[in-house]
Amino acid sequence: KYTKFLIFYYWINSLGQKTSIYTRSENIVIPSGKENKTATISYDHIIMPLVKTSSTGTYYCKVKWNSIEKMGNGVFVLARGVGYVEPSHGQEILVTLTTLLAALSITATALLLRKRK
Repeated sequence: KYTKFLIFYYWINSLGQKTSIYTRSENIVIPSGKENKTATISYDHIIMPLVKTSSTGTYYCKVKWNSIEKMGNGVFVLARGVGYVEPSHGQEILVTLTTLLAALSITATALLLRKRK
């Protein structure tokens, strides 16, 4: 009775609209001696990289056996237009040069003040 089931992946956006992502049918073979025992089976589903900020929402998985449905708690995903961007080499060189010039300036000022005394 519980060896044949459907798995549904879907998401609900901020407007409450439900969008189906993927559905798969499973037919599990129960090994001899394992009948009438609770079993847990994990299924992974990879969602392609989100290309639009409109992909923000809560993603769910639901399993249906005959008339029984079980739904997960969902995972909220925030899709942003721009995330963390590594600094370019030009920015690194600018920061290094600015730091070096600041250190030389402080050293020169200290030497001039010392020479004055």
